[in-house]
Amino acid sequence: MWSLLLPVTYILLLWWLLTGVVLYLDGLPRRSFRWTLLGATVVLLLAVLGVVGTRSSTSLPDVYCAATCGLLIWGYLELTYLTGFFTGPVKHACPPRATGPRRFWLALQTSLYHELAVVFAGLMLYVITAGHENHFAFGCFVVLWIMRWSAKLNLYFGVRNLNEDWLPEHLRYLASYMRRRPIGPFFLSSVGAAMAMAIYLTSQFSAEPLNGQAAGQLLVLTLLWLAILEHWMLVLPVDASAVWRWGLRSHDRAQTGQETHD
Repeated sequence: MWSLLLPVTYILLLWWLLTGVVLYLDGLPRRSFRWTLLGATVVLLLAVLGVVGTRSSTSLPDVYCAATCGLLIWGYLELTYLTGFFTGPVKHACPPRATGPRRFWLALQTSLYHELAVVFAGLMLYVITAGHENHFAFGCFVVLWIMRWSAKLNLYFGVRNLNEDWLPEHLRYLASYMRRRPIGPFFLSSVGAAMAMAIYLTSQFSAEPLNGQAAGQLLVLTLLWLAILEHWMLVLPVDASAVWRWGLRSHDRAQTGQETHD
């Protein structure tokens, strides 16, 4: 039992830490972004090398390294999006009269370049790990990829908590493509499907013994449950910002500075 706590605790802390770091960095003044992206690119290259170096081994250290590298690559993509480096051709608020397919097309174009970068990164990880034993970097990335798309669609169709104050000032126009609504059919179907998959995988999981392969499966499975938890934070009457209060401090300072300037 205690052996199960290590992978669960590790991925939980890594998910929490990386999310907070990304939130903090994208809330800093825009003049800092070039240095942020330079440093993040170095981390990205090291993460890719880490995936390559561990792909043939399922020892516990290599499995943890691969999963960490998968999350670092995902974090890099999120950072390039939130800093405005990779977004899309549409960089303005949704026109008031845009509805239906036009509204969806405009919403898609706000992050089109980012989505293409995510697809490219996912294919890159697949090619790197295909045919090798350690595919947990790809597994972690795919979970974040699918669940992120689900979260974006739920924000588009409408949820209770938009968390629009998490967006940096230069991306606040994205809030116009979101809707504040109670739980709807899409949320129930998307989260229901994710929970059904998570419950099935949990029921199939075997920790006897907890070798590298089992630890890797538990890392990916825990990440899926965390992504489901993030979805529920969109509709439950909870303040999700409390979880990453330290990461959002840069946003608070930026907002205070803006108000002072005004």
